[in-house]
Amino acid sequence: MITRTQYFDLLTRLGDYINENGQEWQDTKLRAADANPWFDAAHVDRAASAIANRFLKRDLLEAWAAKYPETKTPKLIGIVMAGNIPLVGFHDLLCGLMSGHRLMIRTSSKDEILIKHLAAKLTLWSPAMASQVTFSDRLNGCDAYIATGSNNTARYFEQYFGKWPHIIRRNRTSVAVLDGSETTEELVALSDDVYMYFGLGCRNVTQIYVPRAYNFEPLLRAFHCKNDYANLHKYKNNYDYHLAIYLLNRVPYMSSESLLVVENDLPFSAVSVLHYKYYDDVLALRKQLTANNDIQAIAGHDYLPFGSLQQPALNDYADGVDTMKFLTDL
Repeated sequence: MITRTQYFDLLTRLGDYINENGQEWQDTKLRAADANPWFDAAHVDRAASAIANRFLKRDLLEAWAAKYPETKTPKLIGIVMAGNIPLVGFHDLLCGLMSGHRLMIRTSSKDEILIKHLAAKLTLWSPAMASQVTFSDRLNGCDAYIATGSNNTARYFEQYFGKWPHIIRRNRTSVAVLDGSETTEELVALSDDVYMYFGLGCRNVTQIYVPRAYNFEPLLRAFHCKNDYANLHKYKNNYDYHLAIYLLNRVPYMSSESLLVVENDLPFSAVSVLHYKYYDDVLALRKQLTANNDIQAIAGHDYLPFGSLQQPALNDYADGVDTMKFLTDL
């Protein structure tokens, strides 16, 4: 069994490997981008860098792990990973290792190259890892499960895994609350929360809340910094499609030339679309948002800083469920 101290060494080495960006890692990222056109090279680099620098630093790992007891009786944990953004399942892998359990992982076909490569690196440096992490399309015989997917697949996960201890995650998204006093720098930072990973992540802002009589012009101007997204064909296809729908149905919209901004009560929006909704009472809005289980994170002056949503820390657990506590309590 690999000790926590040994994991600290291995994982810190993995972070160094990512940051060194050697030829092997570069080739792996290119293969991942070829396999999934949504994995733009800049986005893969952004995701990998966040993992290396916000997860895989020894002091951060030690401080985080110290809050949880070490497992005395290792179990087999089945993990179903999503594939909406690069390496989105890495945090579950990390929690599984640091809790001391053995892992059987089913990757998404959209994101299997990166995660399997990093796991193979750990096994190369420590052959004992071969018995700690395995990959399989069928997760039979596990003692507990962590599964991430859509609202539709979550129903199947409940059916398959419901009689074992489990964490099952569904669709979530993030929002921003604006008050009209935001600086240009803050609005540019907000554009990262909106555009990064093409808006496909649960920490992407897909809806903004604004006061009545809000002036959208500064926001639209600030978002021009992301107009190169209009040159990415899959993103542009979505933009053109939704623009045509809005024109045909005479839906009022605004555009930054790479993003359609539409009034809509729903927090979830399509790729290339940002919803907005007016608010009158900021306190009532806060109560409403914090009670909404569809919302992963909130950006704003009284919330998380603009531009920070795609930089989660080790203890920023998906769906607000403490994965490490779940695993160490088994």
